[in-house]
Amino acid sequence: MKAGVPRGLRQVVCLRLGNLSCRWASGTQPKASKSGLEEKQRKDRVKWRQLEHRGPYFAPAYEPLPEEVQFCYDGKPVKLSLAAEEVATFYGKMLDHEYTTKEVFQNNFFNDWQKKLKEEAEKLEQEFGYCILDGHREKIGNFKMEPPGLFCGRGDHPKMGMLKRRIRPEDVIINCSRDSKIPEPPAGHQWKEVRSDNTVTWLAAWTENVQNSIKYIMLNPSSKLKGEKDWQKYETARRLKGVVNEIRSQYRADWKSLDMKKSQRGVALYFIDKLALRTGNEKEESRTADTVGCCSLRVEHVRLHRHANGHQHVVELDFLGKDSVRYHNCVPVEKPVFWNLQLFMANKDPGDKLFDKLTTSSLNKHLQDSMDGLTAKVFRTYNASTIFQEQLQVLTRAEDSTAAKILAYNRANRAVAIYCNHQRAAPKTFEKSVRNLQTKIQAKKIQIAEAQEELRKAEVDHRIKGDGKSKRILEKKQRLLQKLEEQLGHLSTQAIDKEENKHVALGTSKLNYLDPRISIAWYINLSWGPCGRPGLFCDKDVPDQMSLMLSSMPQVLPPLSFGMVWGGTSNGLEHEGQVAAQPTGSRR
Repeated sequence: MKAGVPRGLRQVVCLRLGNLSCRWASGTQPKASKSGLEEKQRKDRVKWRQLEHRGPYFAPAYEPLPEEVQFCYDGKPVKLSLAAEEVATFYGKMLDHEYTTKEVFQNNFFNDWQKKLKEEAEKLEQEFGYCILDGHREKIGNFKMEPPGLFCGRGDHPKMGMLKRRIRPEDVIINCSRDSKIPEPPAGHQWKEVRSDNTVTWLAAWTENVQNSIKYIMLNPSSKLKGEKDWQKYETARRLKGVVNEIRSQYRADWKSLDMKKSQRGVALYFIDKLALRTGNEKEESRTADTVGCCSLRVEHVRLHRHANGHQHVVELDFLGKDSVRYHNCVPVEKPVFWNLQLFMANKDPGDKLFDKLTTSSLNKHLQDSMDGLTAKVFRTYNASTIFQEQLQVLTRAEDSTAAKILAYNRANRAVAIYCNHQRAAPKTFEKSVRNLQTKIQAKKIQIAEAQEELRKAEVDHRIKGDGKSKRILEKKQRLLQKLEEQLGHLSTQAIDKEENKHVALGTSKLNYLDPRISIAWYINLSWGPCGRPGLFCDKDVPDQMSLMLSSMPQVLPPLSFGMVWGGTSNGLEHEGQVAAQPTGSRR
C-alpha cells in the first residue's frame, strides 16, 4: 500500500471506473488509458450507419379566398396580393382571441403587414414601373390597369353607376421601338396591336367602354420627355407676358365693334382671361356628359343681374365643366361686356349658343396672329403662374416659421386652384382627421402648461442657487418649452390648412399650371437652408413636389431675385377666386 492512499479507497475507485485502468501517477492522480479514450471518442462521433427519411412537412400553400370575399379598407373593397391577403387572414383567424385586444399585438401586426404590402408594391414597381428610354431608365407614371367596377366620374356625371368592364390584353395597343423586346402578354392572351410610333410618348393605349375615350400609360412627370414638354409649355406662357397687354387692349376694343364675330370673340377672350374658362368644343367633351366651355356656352348657362351682392353688372355662370364639375360663379364685369351679353342673348332660346359666331379653332387662329404658338389655354397657364408668384410675394416673409411658410405656399397654390375651378368633395375621413388633429392640439397645450410650470420652478431654483447645474437645468427647460410651442404652432397651422383645403384640390394646378421655377426662386430667396443650388433641398418640410418638378426641367433660370422668373403682375386684371393676402400665423 502506497503512502497516503488507503487500500479500501483504491478498491472502491477501481470498482467505479469499471474496466479502466486504476493505476495512479506519483501515487496521487489517476492516469487513464490513452488508447481506450480515443476508441470511445471515435465511437461517439459516429451516430448511425444508415439514415433515410422524407424531410419536414411544410404548411400547405395558401389558398386564396373566394372572389366574393373581399378585404375592405375605409368601406371600400381593396384587391390584395396573395401574400398580403394571407397575412390578413392570420389576423382574421385570431379576432376572437384576447391577443387582438392588446395594443402591442395590434401595432406589431400592422407594422409587419405594412412592410409586407410595401415589399409587394416595390417588387411590382421594379418589374412594371420603369422603361428604357434612349438608354436611360425612366419611371412610368400609371402602369396599373384600372380594375373593373362601377363608373363614378367627377361631379354630377350622368353616366355614374355604369359598368366599367375589365380591360384585357386584346384591348391594349403596345408602343415600343422595333429593336426592343416586346412585352409578354399574360398567358393565353395577345395584344390588340404592337406598333412603333416615336412621335408620341405613350407606352400603351386602350379605349374604355363608358365614355368611349382613349386611355394611356404615360411616363412619370419626372421623366425627360415630360420635363421638356412642360418646359416648352411654361416658356410659351412666359412669352405671352410680352404681348398680353396688347391682346387685352385688342379684345377690349372688339367689345365696341359692330361686327358680331369680333364682339363675341372679345367677350369670350375676356372670360377666358379673367375667369380661366376652358375654350370648350374639346374632344373629351364630345360623346360624354353635357359639359361645355366658353365657346360652347348656351343661353341657359348665363344670367344677368344689374345689381347683385353690392355690385353692378353681375354675370352669373352655371354649367358643367370638364369632368362634369359644376362651375357656378357670380362675377361683376365691365359695363361693355354686360351690354354685349344682353345683345348676344336677345331673341334666343335657352338651348341656343351664346357665342354662335365663334368656334375654338377660329379663336385660336386669331391668337396665332398675335404670337406664334399661342392658344386660349396658354392664358390659363400664364395667369395661374402669375397669380401664384404674386400671392407668394404677398404672403411670405423670410423670418416666418417653417409652418407659416408652408401655409403661405399652400394658400398661394389655393388661390390658383380656386381661379382654375379645381374643386373636390370633402374627403370621407375629413371630420375624423380634424378631430384627431384637435385632440393632438389639446394634448400639446397641456404639455406646454406643464412645461411652463417646470420652467417657473427652474427659474426660482436658479435664482436661489445660482450654480452651473441649476443654470443647465433652466436652459434645458427653456429649450423644451420652445420645442413644444413650435410643435403646437405646426399643428395649429396644419388644422388651418386642412380646413381651407376641404373643398379645393391643389394637386392639378401644382403639377400642370405652376412653373416650378417660381417655387425654386421662392425657396432660395427665403433662405430655407444652406443649399447652394436649385434641386438640393435641405429642409424636409419643403413642399414635396418641388424637387420632382425641377428634376424634370432641362433648363433652370438662375433665381437671383424672386421676381426674375415671371416678373411683372397681372396688369390690374382682378381674377375671380384670387384670395386676399392673409396673415400666415404667428410671426417670429
